[in-house]
Amino acid sequence: MPAPGARESGQAMAASGSHRSLPKSIWLLGMVSMFMDISSELVHCLLPMFMAGVLGASMLAIGIVEGIAEATAAIAKVFSGAISDRFRRRKMLVVLGYGLGACSKPAFPLASTIDLVVAARFVDRVGKGIRGAPRDALVADLVPPGQRGAAYGLRQALDSAGAFLGPLLAIAFMLWLASDIRLVLWVAVAPAFVALLLTLALREPRPPPVASAPRERLRLRLGRRLPRHFWLVVALGAVFTLARFSEAFLILRAQDVGLAAAHVPAILIVLNAVYAALAYPAGAIADRLAARSLLLPGLGVLVVADVVLAIADSPVIAFAGAALWGLHLALTQGLLAKLVADAAPEALRATAFGIFNLVTGGALLLASVVAGWLWSTFGAAATFSAGAAFAAIAAAGLLLHRPQGPAAAGVE
Repeated sequence: MPAPGARESGQAMAASGSHRSLPKSIWLLGMVSMFMDISSELVHCLLPMFMAGVLGASMLAIGIVEGIAEATAAIAKVFSGAISDRFRRRKMLVVLGYGLGACSKPAFPLASTIDLVVAARFVDRVGKGIRGAPRDALVADLVPPGQRGAAYGLRQALDSAGAFLGPLLAIAFMLWLASDIRLVLWVAVAPAFVALLLTLALREPRPPPVASAPRERLRLRLGRRLPRHFWLVVALGAVFTLARFSEAFLILRAQDVGLAAAHVPAILIVLNAVYAALAYPAGAIADRLAARSLLLPGLGVLVVADVVLAIADSPVIAFAGAALWGLHLALTQGLLAKLVADAAPEALRATAFGIFNLVTGGALLLASVVAGWLWSTFGAAATFSAGAAFAAIAAAGLLLHRPQGPAAAGVE
């Protein structure tokens, strides 16, 4: 199909080049994500130990806290996505979301009870929910369809670089500050506010004219306005998320196999080093191959990662499982974002991301609660064995299902 305009056509041709052809705003969004992830992952990699060791929370409680936190973000994304589409503005919500994330960070080192941790996680995840869908829609606004895989891959690569640096800083400061978790959590405050300042430099493109349509309330007739292909992508995202639970359980697994508290964040360093290194190449490949070509290997890698983590009896084996987990994320996460952007009508793009994240957030809540219950009842091996089994079932279903008609274009 011909490109909608000469400008977009030129950009699409540039997509076959390197990441240098992507707009500066994509790089800036990636830097914002990187600094916020430095902060968030520094907190995230220490929080399970903080809740379990300092505040005395059970594994089930940790699973519930993590699941509720992500579900909260998912719910917020629905409303922020709809508002972003309604007013055709992304930046305001992106700034607000990163602002809430930054303001929540001082509450973690100040927490003396699990209630304050829950409250801080709630505010932090509301911020993530507010910014997530508008930011993802803004990426699609900034580049033509032929560059979307690369754009999402680059933003995810920089985001994952932050997720690599955060745990690295956690290890450095845990060693320097004699494993004083409260004191180390204060380090997370500075990069969060750097991310907030960078959002102020974002420039969003002027929204294109949209064909006049009746202004419906928030309860849009989404079943009619979002195509069947989009709902297939939502179902795929939910299945993938059910097969994967909160990364908090990787942190607890590292500690479970004997890694010292100061070195436990290394498990996320390994995961995110692989994720950051491969997210952009995988995204660029997603612009050229059928989705199934990456989704099936991604699920296969997750099965192997879960099996490795289930049988792990040393830190080295746990690190191998984390590396495979990172490879799975690189193969699937940017691709799923591209599929959402490609399937959604332009006027409902942020709303579509909100719905997608609502469903996957609910799946993550369920997966994390079940993971916590399995760990508490049967042990760590049962948690990861169940993840491997569900990922294998999901891979088999994807392998056997051959969608027909328009839906087939995105997954064949």
